Amino acid sequence: MNISCKQFELELKHPFSISKFTRTSTPIMLLKIDFNGVIGYGEASMVPYMGESYESANAFLKLVDWNSIKYPFNFEEIIAYLDSVAPGQPAVKAAIDIALNDISGKILNKPCYEIYGANPDKMPVTSYTIGIDTPDVIREKLKDAENFKVIKVKLGRDNDKEIIETIRSITDVPLYVDANQGWADKIKAIDLIYWLHSQGVVLIEQPMDKNNIEGNAWLTERSPIPLLADEAMQRLADMDNLKGAYHGINVKLMKSCGMYEGHQMILKARSFGMKVLIGCMSETSCATLAAAALAPLCNWADLDGPFLTKNNPFKDLDFQNGRYILKPLPGLGLEGVTSGLFPDTFS
Repeated sequence: MNISCKQFELELKHPFSISKFTRTSTPIMLLKIDFNGVIGYGEASMVPYMGESYESANAFLKLVDWNSIKYPFNFEEIIAYLDSVAPGQPAVKAAIDIALNDISGKILNKPCYEIYGANPDKMPVTSYTIGIDTPDVIREKLKDAENFKVIKVKLGRDNDKEIIETIRSITDVPLYVDANQGWADKIKAIDLIYWLHSQGVVLIEQPMDKNNIEGNAWLTERSPIPLLADEAMQRLADMDNLKGAYHGINVKLMKSCGMYEGHQMILKARSFGMKVLIGCMSETSCATLAAAALAPLCNWADLDGPFLTKNNPFKDLDFQNGRYILKPLPGLGLEGVTSGLFPDTFS
């Protein structure tokens, strides 16, 4: 295998705020793997709170014994091997997994979504995310969401109702809410949940601290809205602790080490009777296509990464009536890769 990578700063259209911090860009590591002349592309979106960086990603890639990865790819064994190389670092592992899935699809001449048994006709609508902000800025952001059928709203500070009321003054589309662990008092939280239900909110991610299993389970038992594990949902092994504590999970490829384990999470959630939202970090078309390949297997999608950024280095995905349109192209189907994007050799 020949490996090359590109450090890329993905710039956001607007400052992005959640309950605990604000950012204006995201460091991205784009990966290119040449496997006997078949090229696969992957991506690591390294949002700051996950603890990965250009330095850690480069260091990890240099530790991998690329000659040990043989075709046909056994993704269960590959992820186990990558975990043995170094703990954590799910985003750079996701980049490897995504690139290898791209290669596998191209060798088989099949789209990744077909390989994973996903029917593109069952693609759910995807939401457009509005971060925590002032009413004036929220109104401005909503102008970018005019083509979306669902709005996702970040809450978790002391102005939650103001944010929802601002959005409702402009649009009546269904809302997803992500509290990002921002609610500490379960009594206040359940009261707010019932109010949000009256405002057309159809799901809520991570209402309380991820370690507060009892508090989240208490809310789940009483909530009229599905509550989903987000920060509490990292790797497949976390699933056993979540049954009964939430109605469902949020799968993000940058936390699940890519497509293979993300798919396993979806299957396990189904076996538990739980619902699934497939989400994203700030991502380019590359990682978005990987997640979109699994999206038809899920109840909901929040894959708005390219829409929130202003320097996506690839062609935007086809988007119509609030849904991504998956093309019958082999592998990921990534388009718009320029010849100068990647260096010639791994560095």
